[in-house]
Amino acid sequence: MDILNYAKNVEKMVNPMEVGRAHYMQTKLRRLPVSWQRKIVKKATKKADKMPFVVEPYCSFLFYELLKPEEIQKFLPDGFVPTKSSVFEGDAAKYYGIVSMFRIHTSVFWGARAEFYLMAENAKTGLLSWVMMDYISDTISYDERNGLKSPDAKAAVMTTTCEGDFVCDITSLDGKKYVKCEANLEKAKMRKLNQRLWIEGNTSIAYGRLAGEEDGDLFSLTFFPEEMSRALDIPLSVVRVAEAKTMRAKFTVRLDRVVSFPYAQHMLSDSPGNQTAYGSEAELRKAVEAVDFSKLKLFR
Repeated sequence: MDILNYAKNVEKMVNPMEVGRAHYMQTKLRRLPVSWQRKIVKKATKKADKMPFVVEPYCSFLFYELLKPEEIQKFLPDGFVPTKSSVFEGDAAKYYGIVSMFRIHTSVFWGARAEFYLMAENAKTGLLSWVMMDYISDTISYDERNGLKSPDAKAAVMTTTCEGDFVCDITSLDGKKYVKCEANLEKAKMRKLNQRLWIEGNTSIAYGRLAGEEDGDLFSLTFFPEEMSRALDIPLSVVRVAEAKTMRAKFTVRLDRVVSFPYAQHMLSDSPGNQTAYGSEAELRKAVEAVDFSKLKLFR
């Protein structure tokens, strides 16, 4: 299985009509107690443990240096500790809080999302991990704390223009959470990414104490490592707007890097409650090359 065929097969697994039906069913199931919703989702994941996960072009990130890293420990799940990492190859390692902005289509939901992360190390596995603290979305979602969650944003903007501008404006319905970014991409340069942060981190994703369970509710993405090999480094001098706010926590930060991927990324995500473990990049590559799409059962 090569990268091109993997991308084509992941795309083929996303059926817009099936996604529409999932959106409709969520409007009915959301009325059930969260405990019942969890049981329904767990039953579905027993039949299918993967979900096609396509991140559309110009998925972008705001990297904020945490000036007081001791502030974040109480928000991390059990067994996770703050750790330094660099964004691009050759950069100095720093403590980071990260905001991601992207449009996505999967077998279950389709829309725009903004996510708030802390970088930490899983003391048990030694893996660098993206710990999700909060998120905003104009489409449905699921997490252990909220169950089948309705959209909490409306009229989300996530796009680019013919003049080379990247624009994002995702604001929660109550106005208390938002991510806003405007930057011109013409002076941005492709650079090699720090592989530990982008590859290892995306195979060890956890929910922080305010977004999930104390144990982190770990999950992984399965993808070709080349998907995370390089991205655009956007100079801060061309970033006109970079604002992010979550009511979940407040840290002392400074904007350090703005990053954008000018291509789609094709992955398989663990379905809720399932966890795939990859101990190395070689292990991840072996797994992705061995995927048999004819036998893959979808979470939907």
